[in-house]
Amino acid sequence: MILQLTSEQEQILATVRRFVECEIIPVAADLERKDEYPFAIVERMKELGLFGATIPEEYGGIGLDVTTYALIVEELCRGWMSISGIINTHLMISYIIQTFGTEAQKERFLPAMALGEKRSALCLTEPHAGSDLQSIRTTARREGDSYIVNGSKMFVTNAEQGTMFGVLLKTDPEAEPRHKGMGLMLVEKGVEGLQVSRKIDKLGYKGVRTCEVVFDNVRVPAANLVGEEEGKGFYQVMATIEIGRINVAARGVGLAQAAFEAAIKYAQQRETFGKPIANHQAIQMKLADMATKIEAARLLTYAAAVKKDAGERTDLEAGMAKLFAAETASEVTMEAMRIHGGYGYTTEFPVERYYRDAPLLIVGEGTSEIQRLIIARNLLKKYALEA
Repeated sequence: MILQLTSEQEQILATVRRFVECEIIPVAADLERKDEYPFAIVERMKELGLFGATIPEEYGGIGLDVTTYALIVEELCRGWMSISGIINTHLMISYIIQTFGTEAQKERFLPAMALGEKRSALCLTEPHAGSDLQSIRTTARREGDSYIVNGSKMFVTNAEQGTMFGVLLKTDPEAEPRHKGMGLMLVEKGVEGLQVSRKIDKLGYKGVRTCEVVFDNVRVPAANLVGEEEGKGFYQVMATIEIGRINVAARGVGLAQAAFEAAIKYAQQRETFGKPIANHQAIQMKLADMATKIEAARLLTYAAAVKKDAGERTDLEAGMAKLFAAETASEVTMEAMRIHGGYGYTTEFPVERYYRDAPLLIVGEGTSEIQRLIIARNLLKKYALEA
């Protein structure tokens, strides 16, 4: 690895790796097939402090940097990609609170989030406004010391088992430019008018629930507007999406690594024409391409994480990492299935699960097409010709 890990990082990764090997991999296939929420795994994640991985120590978290968190995500996804979804949006909300929230908001939410007592979901997408977040219609109308929230959100991970939501909404629907009229509201479950209306069935990414959430005249204290200042929500979300994209890139690396390991193991065991298929050049070429692309995706992910830890904007780097790692995961899982032949199409081997999970990475946290636009725009800025 290009990273020189500290002894602390090595210990953390060793702990996570044992957790994955002993407590996730043995049960992942069964839980995934039943589409069952992994309650026991979540309890162990609480004990290991993973819900507070990037939350500062002063608020009860571990205080890890983005790079170490990306390494953890890679390990988790080598076991079962759905597990990373349980903590990703949770830690994105915690990042927003610790970066943009008031001190009162930090003290109120972060300690409970670090323990996993409060678990967060991020509400961004709406039925008519996928990647175009400025077109959302969910509104928050100020009424005294509260806001009245109305609207609906789609594809909300953790909506069913989470206890609080970070909701991007319009505090001023008439604002121009549109992003100036947006805010991010922290909404806790149990308030009247908030309904997790339906579970969305998915091709893969099972176990972790993805739902629609409806807000019908939900009254939320004005103190729950992040930063207590209107017009900042879009900026707050864009800043944390960089971390989200690094997370998705790390997921892609972990998923692709799992598929590669399954494929190279099978290739050395399966024999055709009197020798293991790993000895056939056609299979060797596949394995070489798979391993090379995984390592390239890993390095792109590390580069984006290191830059984010340095306090710099990473639109370009996170976009590149997310794009390449997601596409690599899709390609590698398909190649792993081909190497397995007919068995790869059955549920006896895990590669069919890897293959079904991979498409989420291409559409989640901004599609590959959106990533290409982001990359191109940043490249044009970087290499702009002088007048």
